[in-house]
This record gives sequence, C-alpha cells and structure tokens, in this order.
Amino acid sequence: MTTIPIHTDDPVNARILAVSEDSIQGFHRDPIGAIVDQSGVGLEDVVTRIRAMLEAGTIRRVRQTLMATNLAPGALVAWSVSEDRLDDAFEYMFRNDPFSGHVVIRTTDEGKSGARYRLWTTVKVPRPYSIDRHCEYLKDQVGADHFRLMPARCIFALGVGHVRRRTMEVGSKSDGPAEPRQVEVVELSDLDWRVLIGLKRELDVDEVGPDLWTNRGEEVGVTVDTFCKVAEDLQRRKVIGRFSTFLEHAKQLKTGERVTRYNALFHWAVPEGREVEGGCEIGRHHILTHCYWREGGPDFGNVNIMGVVHGTERDLVYEHKAAIDAHLADVGIPLSYTNVFWGGRSEIKPSEIAPSAYRDWCASVDLDPEEMV
Repeated sequence: MTTIPIHTDDPVNARILAVSEDSIQGFHRDPIGAIVDQSGVGLEDVVTRIRAMLEAGTIRRVRQTLMATNLAPGALVAWSVSEDRLDDAFEYMFRNDPFSGHVVIRTTDEGKSGARYRLWTTVKVPRPYSIDRHCEYLKDQVGADHFRLMPARCIFALGVGHVRRRTMEVGSKSDGPAEPRQVEVVELSDLDWRVLIGLKRELDVDEVGPDLWTNRGEEVGVTVDTFCKVAEDLQRRKVIGRFSTFLEHAKQLKTGERVTRYNALFHWAVPEGREVEGGCEIGRHHILTHCYWREGGPDFGNVNIMGVVHGTERDLVYEHKAAIDAHLADVGIPLSYTNVFWGGRSEIKPSEIAPSAYRDWCASVDLDPEEMV
C-alpha cells in the first residue's frame, strides 16, 4: 500500500499548499478546481493530498473564510492579567468564549510600552450586542486588571501563506502600495446569514472534492444554485474572504515538522493623518500575513499600524522588519515609535459571528442578551 506524503515540504504538497493556503480569493463554485488550475497538480492528487494532510493534522482545517470585520464589530484586545492567572485566563478565552478567535500569550522587552499586556485575543461580537460589555464580562471571568480594545480601522494585508513565505527574499514587496480595505459592517438578511453559516463551517475529510456546496445548500434549505448565487452576492458586498487550507503552525506536527517557530506582532507609530499612507507602504511587503490600522493609545506608544510576520528563524524575522523600516525611511514616513511583541503559547479557532449564536451563548451562561446590547 502506498503511503500518501503528509509533510509540507514534499514537492507535490508544497505546490498545492503554496496555492491553497491563501491564493484562492473570494467565493468559487469549485474551489478545489481552482487549486488544481493554479497549482498545476491533478485533481485526484489535490484531493488525496489535502485529505491526507487534514486527517493527519498537518492541515488543521479547510474552510471558506469570511471578512468577519465586515460582519460583526471586532477588535484586537490586549489584556493585563497577573502572571499567576495568565494560563487560566488563556484557557478560558480559548475554551469558553466562542467569540474569541486568536488567543496568544505575547512578550516584549521589559520596560517597553505595553509590556504588562501579556494576553492578546481577537474578539468579534455581532450586532446589536456590545463588544465593550462582552469584554467587561470576560474581564470579570478571568480576573483581568484591564483590557485595551483596538478595532481595525483599515486593512492593508490579510493572507496566511506559510509555505510560500519560507524562502521569501527579505524586503520583497509589490510594485505599488497595498490597496486599503475599509472596515464597514454590512447588514444581512436571514437568508444571507443561513448561507454564511453553511458556507463557513469547516470541511470534513470526505467533503474535500469538486462538489462542495450541494450538501451545504441542503443543510440551509436552498438549492445549490441559490446557495452559490447568495454567496456570490455576498462576495460583491465584500464579506467573503478566501478559501483556505489552514496549516497547523503553532504546534509541532506528527511528522516532526514545525511550520513556523516565531510569530511577531510589529508595532509602528506613523504621523497622525498618514495612517493610510503608512499602512499601504507597510502592507505592500509580501512577508506580512496581517496588517491593520489600529490605535494602540498611550499604553502602546500611540502606535497606529500593526502587522504580523511568521518565520522559522528569529533573526530573519528581525531582518524583515528592518527592511520594512528602511522602506518607510526611503519614502519619507517617519516613525515616532516602533516595537515587537513576540508570540508564545497560542490557539486559533474560528469565532462565531451570528446574532443567533450570541443569543444562544447568553442563555448558556445565564445572561440576559438585552443587557449585552
């Protein structure tokens, strides 16, 4: 019996992953076919390899992503939690709050702005509920001293492709500035929400194949054609992200590999009024998986642009940041402050975004949803 390779550095797997991680943008009626077309790997191999890597845990999930910032008000949240409560707070956010997505313990140099904020999460709370009240509830549950909400005001880069970034040249960037994407929450109908909920659920192993959406349409009570037409309309309204195979990059794989070893949250403070310009110049650098305009406030040196870089070598991650800083100097954008927060323990899960899910959660923790508006 032939063993199907599950290593990310297997040549065929690498060709597939270089496309499937973050290159299938928007909604596709046949996203697996799009991976076939862009990777040059045959359909049978693409299906077999993705299924094998998913079953082995090399790929942790396969799903259609959404532009959640346009579906529910959200924020990056930094939490000040005492060291003796830090691990318990991490566990609570990961296991008990369905509206927290990324949960990361970060460190920066002692004495740097914001060093007391060790726990970082992303939180999204659907309308009409209040993200402030939700975080106040979480603060009480974990015994945090304080939290800082940093909603995204503009997006400059978003796409996690670890395989294709492994050998990326330091300073690699697009020919022009990144395209800024404004954050604006879109109002959805009941049908829109039904399709979105069916669309975003991660795929089981046996679902990976050329006909993904027929069963999802049946789940939400519509034909596959209606399902796809609603999804295409949602894409026009800018609430659809990419179809993606998400690698397990925070933990060692069964193969012994580590997809990445370091992740860094970079902070830059560009002059007030030049946030979009600065973000577009930073976001054009290919190494960044995320780049946003977020206001850090005085606790974080008044930073306003934040970006994330992953890598297998710490020094190389620093080199990428130095190249971005040098580019900013070259184009005449001064920095009043910059810093790095290094990621340690981390967990990632898709966060809930539907109002119905929020009401269900309130009932499960004995909260009156009307008090969370």
